[in-house]
Amino acid sequence: MIKEIQNLLRKEADAILNIPITDEYEKAVNLIVEQIHKKKGKLVTSGMGKAGQIAMNIATTFCSTGIPAVFLHPSEAQHGDLGILQENDLLLLISNSGKTREIIELTHLAHYLNPNLKFIVITGNTESPLAKEANVCLGTGNPEEVCALSLTPTTSTTTMTVIGDLLVVQTMKQTGFSTEDYAKRHHGGYLGEKSRGLCGK
Repeated sequence: MIKEIQNLLRKEADAILNIPITDEYEKAVNLIVEQIHKKKGKLVTSGMGKAGQIAMNIATTFCSTGIPAVFLHPSEAQHGDLGILQENDLLLLISNSGKTREIIELTHLAHYLNPNLKFIVITGNTESPLAKEANVCLGTGNPEEVCALSLTPTTSTTTMTVIGDLLVVQTMKQTGFSTEDYAKRHHGGYLGEKSRGLCGK
């Protein structure tokens, strides 16, 4: 089992290293900085199933680093939650196939509400309908799942999470987010204490 686990780790690591890095990342970060940091909109993330859980995690990480963000469930969006969208908001949509029905429907509903709304897509299929509609498309490299059945989202969700981290870290650098800024958003727990110690408060 140890050898099998080591092999799984190598496959996951290889998938991360094979994420295509293009100028789309710069475009994505610039969009986030422009719409949220400068124009005071918010980042609205969405996805179904496991992709939705990744989208939720990305939203909370952005919130803690100075970019207001919220997760919008694509099904609930059809029952009134779409009203969370406002002027200058930016959508970040995650779909491994790029064909997830609920996500595609969300883009149509969002554009009906606000034709000028822009969105970033993270997907394993850069030729998908969702990818082609996006203002910015970030591909995962479409890695094979390490699941024994090649079905359960495993490697794909790993790459999605890493792409989210890349966006967060690069956005922090572009906005000049500081230790003091971090401490203001973390009042409790170990990270709150550590950040206050680093900024002398």
